[in-house]
Amino acid sequence: MSRTPEPPAPVEVPRPDEEQRLRELGYRPVLARRMGGFGNFAISFSVISILSGCMTLYGFGMNAGGPAVMLWGWAGVGLFVLCVGLALAEVTSAYPTSGALYYMADRLGGRRWGWYTGWLNLLGLLGAIAGIDYGAALFAGAFANLQWGFTPTPGKTMLIFMAILLLHAVLNLFGVRLVSVLNSISVWWHLAGVAVIVGALWIVPDHHRSPSFVFTEFVNNTGWDNPVYVAAIGLLLAQYTFSGYDASAHLSEETAHASVSAARGIVRSIWASWLAGFVLLAGLTFAIQDYDGTLATATGVPPAQILLDGLGTDGASALLLVVIVAQLFCGNAEVAAASRMVFAFSRDRALPGSHLWRKVSARTQTPVAAVWLSVVVACVLALPSLYSATAYGAVTAINVIGITPAYAIPVFLRLRAGDRFTPGPWSLGRWSRPIGWIAVVWVACVTVLFCLPQSSPVTADTMNYASVALAVVLVLATVWWFVARRSYGTPTTAAYGSDREQAELAEGIV
Repeated sequence: MSRTPEPPAPVEVPRPDEEQRLRELGYRPVLARRMGGFGNFAISFSVISILSGCMTLYGFGMNAGGPAVMLWGWAGVGLFVLCVGLALAEVTSAYPTSGALYYMADRLGGRRWGWYTGWLNLLGLLGAIAGIDYGAALFAGAFANLQWGFTPTPGKTMLIFMAILLLHAVLNLFGVRLVSVLNSISVWWHLAGVAVIVGALWIVPDHHRSPSFVFTEFVNNTGWDNPVYVAAIGLLLAQYTFSGYDASAHLSEETAHASVSAARGIVRSIWASWLAGFVLLAGLTFAIQDYDGTLATATGVPPAQILLDGLGTDGASALLLVVIVAQLFCGNAEVAAASRMVFAFSRDRALPGSHLWRKVSARTQTPVAAVWLSVVVACVLALPSLYSATAYGAVTAINVIGITPAYAIPVFLRLRAGDRFTPGPWSLGRWSRPIGWIAVVWVACVTVLFCLPQSSPVTADTMNYASVALAVVLVLATVWWFVARRSYGTPTTAAYGSDREQAELAEGIV
């Protein structure tokens, strides 16, 4: 097996004073800078959460291409996503703010670029909370089914989902230090969890699939005849999982040495997830006992059936609990990232009721109202799941179709800016342009790909609602632009901004 090439080493220069750098970007520091470099990496690693994304969409992967597409698709998508992460990390180093992607786009392309990037990023983050926590609710229902014969109806799953959202809101209200500690624990929980799950599935079952099955078996239960098309849409498992690494950028105003630490956090979270995720997918696939039976599982979660067939009820329940805790870590980290985006977007007066959502607690230096708004909107996004199983796929689509294009826009604008872009302390040097263009082209391709129908025939229940979600977001953003365009704007001065801007920021600290 050939060795994966090392990404180019970034060029680093001495670190600046981060609070002064934030002032130079136009913002008065109001958030607590209590997160270290490992904590910053940990939040993106927790949001990517291979034990959430891989497990939640594993059943989708079994239908859309099967083992071959899941394994090789993961390897290929991970390489392209690493290019996206490297390019985004370089821009993050130059603009380490909570606004992250939209602030970068605003600075490099103008107000409208920032506006639409912000709305795409925000809806993607909120959709991610809904997708992650609803997935955790599904796994919790499967666990209860194994343990107590619990029947996970849509109504009961929704109640579990709401309880999880409430838990994550409360945890985030205690401040970024607790969030950082939980994310640090999450890293080791994920890595140990993968090791335990794969180890148990390798040692305990008497029967394993052959390497040829795991790496070459192609399965098509989508209804489409073209194998290339099926393999392409099967990449959703990997691309959905490889999202959320912008969390490191959103927490940059709360991270020490953010100009370097946030950039490193993005890149490290991707390659660490890439390696661990491949091991997890391979371990699960080798342990499949009955392919069709796994897809038709009464638990509603194919990985749960793999654990049940291979390890028995007690073993499956124990490892399912490991997965659920990992998903809870993931959702908690996503709430932190989304709430900082809400705070930053409101700070620049882009949201209805911005004066409320930008308020920061004087005790914890946490944007309390932004945390509550994030979980409430996520709950609303998932409510249609009460009436249609297709709705969860639509929420996943909102996440992917919102957040993926938002990653490429700052990178594209940085390429367009050329020498006008001043790199931060973490730079790709001469590799910046080739890696940047690979990132932009990849994101353009997958954005189109994930708007295509995933099942045939296309009906109301099988339709891919990603294109609808994208259209709705753009329409809403356009309508609100004409309402808020006179008030919206990032600071234009090099230090504190105008007296009015700083007075408004001060009013937000309560």
